[in-house]
Amino acid sequence: MEDVLEVYHRPHDPARPMVCMDECSKQLIAEVRDPLPPRPGHIAKYDSEYERRGTANIFMAVEPLAGKRCVRITDQRTRTDWALFIRYLLLTVYPEVAALVLVMDNLNTHGIASLYEAFDPATARALASRLEIHYTPKHGSWLNMAETELSVLSRQCLDRRIENKEILTREATTWEKERNRTHAKIDWRFTTADARVKLKRLYPSYQA
Repeated sequence: MEDVLEVYHRPHDPARPMVCMDECSKQLIAEVRDPLPPRPGHIAKYDSEYERRGTANIFMAVEPLAGKRCVRITDQRTRTDWALFIRYLLLTVYPEVAALVLVMDNLNTHGIASLYEAFDPATARALASRLEIHYTPKHGSWLNMAETELSVLSRQCLDRRIENKEILTREATTWEKERNRTHAKIDWRFTTADARVKLKRLYPSYQA
């Protein structure tokens, strides 16, 4: 935990930007009857019946100090999907930086081995050499600022029925562009000192 908190309080370094990464699933749901549009004095109305259309995965990467984020929609969340997302970040979103300081959950798909599974050894090594990885602790996903950004995306853009991946991609991309246009940032204030006071159960041998 303290490792992640210390990373969060580093000064902004454009050559080594700190980026938080997370992912979540979105249930795709289609209407079986056309909704009734809103009219004066009445809200829009949706039928309680719906049709499940499977799920899609949402990858989120956010650079909190720069107010920059990147969203990618995939069919699954496999090792290869993660590796492709990391390659996209390194080669397309941040092609000029020396390294990404990457904060993420310690899932079995989130690791250098996934790069070697997805790409040839030379490509995997080139990508891995530009990553400085910091994992959030087990049961500590709340420390990942990308989780906060996914929550904002869900509230502002995805809190309704979306029937297919194409619509989901279009909506998420529009949201991403608007958030990036306004350079919306995350004001993280929780520090190591706060943790040692508020989470004393995690420091059994610590005496204040």
